[in-house]
Amino acid sequence: MAIKGVVDRFEGDLAVLLVGEDETELVVPRSELPAGAAEGTWLRLGLEVDQRATAEAEERIGDKMSRLRQRGSRLAEGD
Repeated sequence: MAIKGVVDRFEGDLAVLLVGEDETELVVPRSELPAGAAEGTWLRLGLEVDQRATAEAEERIGDKMSRLRQRGSRLAEGD
């Protein structure tokens, strides 16, 4: 199922898209739009996995879990 949006307006270097049936505003850099996109242009919005952001989040969560485990073992030793 493709998500569709329309270019509503430009605000400087930003494009304001109205996305989906509820016309949720999505602000993106104008440079991210396909060449020739103008106000009133309809777009099919694709979804892709952001591998870098996913890896960074997994690393942050892993670090936090390690700290929690260490804290838990220190508390258990103090019993």
